[in-house]
Amino acid sequence: MSFIGLELVLDLAPIQNFFALPAEIALKKLLFNVGWIPIAIVFLWGSRQLFLFWRNILYSKTLRSVFLAIDIPKGNEQSVKAVENLFTYLGGAHDPPDLIEKWWGGRYQLGFSFEVVSIDGYTQFLVWTPVQFRDMVETAVYSQYPDAEITEVNDYTQGIPTIYPDDEYDFWGAEMLPAKSDVYPIKTYPEFESPLAGKPETQFKDPMALLMDLNSSLGPGEQLWYQVIIYPTGFDWVEKGEKEISKILNETSSKSNDIVDMIINGLLGTLTLVHDAIFGGSEETKKEEKDDSLKMMNLKPKEKKQVESIQKKSSQQGFETKIRFIYVAKKDVINKAKARNGFIGFMKQFMDLDLNNLKPDMDMTATTAHYFFVDYRKNEKKRRLMSGFKGRSGTVGRKRFIMNVEELATIWHFPLEAVVKAPLIQKAPGRKAEPPISLPIGEERIGEEITGAPGHEDIFTEEKIIEKKDNNLLVDKEIKKGSPPQNLPVG
Repeated sequence: MSFIGLELVLDLAPIQNFFALPAEIALKKLLFNVGWIPIAIVFLWGSRQLFLFWRNILYSKTLRSVFLAIDIPKGNEQSVKAVENLFTYLGGAHDPPDLIEKWWGGRYQLGFSFEVVSIDGYTQFLVWTPVQFRDMVETAVYSQYPDAEITEVNDYTQGIPTIYPDDEYDFWGAEMLPAKSDVYPIKTYPEFESPLAGKPETQFKDPMALLMDLNSSLGPGEQLWYQVIIYPTGFDWVEKGEKEISKILNETSSKSNDIVDMIINGLLGTLTLVHDAIFGGSEETKKEEKDDSLKMMNLKPKEKKQVESIQKKSSQQGFETKIRFIYVAKKDVINKAKARNGFIGFMKQFMDLDLNNLKPDMDMTATTAHYFFVDYRKNEKKRRLMSGFKGRSGTVGRKRFIMNVEELATIWHFPLEAVVKAPLIQKAPGRKAEPPISLPIGEERIGEEITGAPGHEDIFTEEKIIEKKDNNLLVDKEIKKGSPPQNLPVG
């Protein structure tokens, strides 16, 4: 078969005729012939998302959750590594649905919410979890803090209105977002250790100290809520970090989704191999290959730090994360500047300008507005943020981002008592032990009453004892000045 003399004729007359038509007729023809395609695509995509949303709602109605108040033991000396181990253990809850479970059953990956709440200055650490993961959470806590006490409590957010404006309450809040791509880590707890700071117990400068002091500064009618929602995930996000490293190293990715690019690159590669086989590789090519092998050594200090930090973050278990902050108070005592600026200052501790930091999302979720329809937009943002916080939603607001277990343990952990001296942090009493066998059980007087020295009879007159109550948010039994708030939820 011979193709000699074969001519390829391309008829462009239809295209020329189309462009020769009047503009309004050409536009009508274009919309009639192909304009429906993008509309159909958008319609089908929207229908698909609405169907999935409907199935998710049906599934969520079958779920039950529980609130657990965690009282850290007195004299807590556990390092932040213990909380990192806790998060790593909860990664076992990763259970992605298959296609049928997702699209018909509506099932989705369940998560946890780790929270710190201050009500009238009294601080409590809490964990919100689906009921089926309650034993998992308790096991994770007890494995690292054997003397901790875990108590089921009511949701502290239920007494606060969701719709604003409100006659009694007002609030300021926002979600916290990474300033750069989430492949870059924030400053983590090993960087808060200072071996030359003196005594071993003071070498770690606990970043939670600022939050505890801010919480303790709140008065009656003020509340501060801090929420870290996490979802166990797989390891697909690691590839994103590898791409960022390649970008820093100016490497060209060998993978391409464009078939045309793959074909062209393959042809060019084949021609290059044939050329090198016949004429030999050029000195420039060899020199370039030699230089490529030394790329890491030629990086700037900042670039080298970024590559190493991204690799370190990718080597640990990751969670999809959402962080929210709300300061809510009665209108006659509210001080938004104190709480807002104090919390943002707490978050700025984790800043590394070469890598990443967490900042409030002032564009979309922060309860502020400017220029047009200010009051309406503020109230709408407040409604969405408050409903998302109360529902522990991972979809309301901004898209979730990846944090590894070291980063999570840095921004949420039980404070070390040797470093953090905030007086109103809830602590469990010491280890409960069985009484000795020889302890008298009659009505014998075991010891004489100890009285204070003369002139000091009023040392404890202003102090009151907070009795431990079942299902109470503050489950402490120790001597404290003042009295607990009256609006604490009970079981």
